[in-house]
Amino acid sequence: MMLKPNLNELGKLAKDKHIENKKYFDKLKKKPPRDLDYVMQEIHDNEFKKTDCLKCANCCKTTGPLFTFADIERISKSFRQKPQQFIDQYLRIDEDKDYVLKSVPCTFLDAENYCMIYDVRPKACREFPHTDRKKFQQISNLTLRNVGICPAAYNIVEEMKKRIKL
Repeated sequence: MMLKPNLNELGKLAKDKHIENKKYFDKLKKKPPRDLDYVMQEIHDNEFKKTDCLKCANCCKTTGPLFTFADIERISKSFRQKPQQFIDQYLRIDEDKDYVLKSVPCTFLDAENYCMIYDVRPKACREFPHTDRKKFQQISNLTLRNVGICPAAYNIVEEMKKRIKL
């Protein structure tokens, strides 16, 4: 099944919707509906029933996750490395003082879009695109960015605007 929207059009679509989405999220932050988390979970689950991330992996190809120290310890242990060895080999500290990959696409993404560290992957990867997070309205800036990266996030926000009238 083809991704909808496809990656070639996703950037433009996200850009075209950005102002509308930003206004929507500003309203959502001011007065989130009581059932927001429930509705978002349902929209998220429905979207991911029909989305195959292996066909895309745009998140792994274009952005790098933030690595917590718990992530670093878990992954380095799976490599039988000391955390500092893992850090030296794969990570750098960004402008926000967070550990991130030295480069993208992700070092751990293989040619078939499989994650070579899937079972121990960072929390940020496990939770991406964060559209089922509790108190969803609090991460609107992150969601606005992810709409331009992830076709599923784009669809989830479009469905959300139809279902939750503000």
